[in-house]
Amino acid sequence: MRKIGCDRRCLFLIAAAVAFFYIQMRLFATQSEYADRLAAALESENRCTSQSRLLIDQISIHQTKIVSLEEQNRRQTEECRQLKALLDDLERKGVQKVVDKSQVPVAAVVIMACNRADYLERTIESILKYQSSVASKYPLFVSQDGSDPSVRSKAMSYDQLMYIQHLDSEPVQTERPGEIIAYYKIARHYKWAMDQLFYKHNFSRVIILEDDMEIAPDFFDYFEAGAALLDKDKSIMAVSSWNDNGQKQFVHDPYELYRSDFFPGLGWMLTKSIWDELSPKWPKAYWDDWLRLKENHKGRQFIRPEVCRTYNFGEHGSSLGQFFQQYLQPIKLNNVKVDWKAKDLSYLTKDNYTKHFADIVRKAKPVHGTDAVLKAYNIEGDVRIQYRDQPDFEWIARQFGIFEEWKDGIPRTSFKGVVVFRYQTTRRIFLVGPDSLRQLGIEDA
Repeated sequence: MRKIGCDRRCLFLIAAAVAFFYIQMRLFATQSEYADRLAAALESENRCTSQSRLLIDQISIHQTKIVSLEEQNRRQTEECRQLKALLDDLERKGVQKVVDKSQVPVAAVVIMACNRADYLERTIESILKYQSSVASKYPLFVSQDGSDPSVRSKAMSYDQLMYIQHLDSEPVQTERPGEIIAYYKIARHYKWAMDQLFYKHNFSRVIILEDDMEIAPDFFDYFEAGAALLDKDKSIMAVSSWNDNGQKQFVHDPYELYRSDFFPGLGWMLTKSIWDELSPKWPKAYWDDWLRLKENHKGRQFIRPEVCRTYNFGEHGSSLGQFFQQYLQPIKLNNVKVDWKAKDLSYLTKDNYTKHFADIVRKAKPVHGTDAVLKAYNIEGDVRIQYRDQPDFEWIARQFGIFEEWKDGIPRTSFKGVVVFRYQTTRRIFLVGPDSLRQLGIEDA
């Protein structure tokens, strides 16, 4: 019995020893694991500390750079401010050089340019040929859109004009896919240039030309007479030197002027009061077609000549030569020195013109039928042909070779829906709209 009890105690002690040994091994393993984790944590902490120090150093370096850049930006801003002030001062002195303080200008003349130095030179030379003797009345500007160096150099080579530059880094967002970006840039440039001339330099009138135009000998006298009309009659929105149907075969009388419901463009003059109205709502693109909308011209009309006082030679440009061969190249530029000061233009005022024009249309012989063009050719005097609607007008216009285009319900060059042009001889052809005679007060038997 004593031996059995001794064996049990030995077994118990062995089991206890094994258990103690096992526990010690587990404890050692756990301690080793925690020691490894602690070492890893310490290593990670050291690494984070090192990275934090590196990051702090980088932040410090960047802060130093930021402070340096802020200081550089401050200096550049100040330099730009000083440079702008210097440029403004130079521009004022340049304007003073081209503007005679003793003479109130009739209008500033601005040539809108971009990247065609050869065209610009031809335009400037054409203008200076007639502007030099009236420079105090018509100070000349070149407004360049962008930074083409050849255009800038060409413009600044002339002492007789003032150069201004439109720099616009804002990206262009077209409203419809596939649109030509140039039309958006042109609209921005026009607004900027006219804001400069009307608001910064305080001109009361501005004549806008493009860098692909030549002018007629009586260009400036024509616009001086037009300025008096603009001041007298607020139903006139602008005076233009252009006739869309001014091709050699369709014009004859250099003394004849018309009112038109269609904005002609291509060499035109407007007043500051009109620009006050247009500037805040100026379109993003296609400014000329925008001016032809009834909501913008609001029933006001435009003065245009029978024989053009500008000639557009710009076959290469934003419009990609559209219409050039058919409509622009054959334009007749007036070569007669008209004494506009001696001309009585009171017939062009709103109160007089409708009656004046109606009397001319009334005397024209009505021609009807599908062979109206042939009949018109065989009649000596003025002829009028009535059209039913736009397709009918386009068909008749195509027979004669004049512009077929309409904008916002108005044919090019028309007054009260009537389009007038010469045909073969001095005879006038009147294409008369379905409601034109009523608007003119003509009771047609």
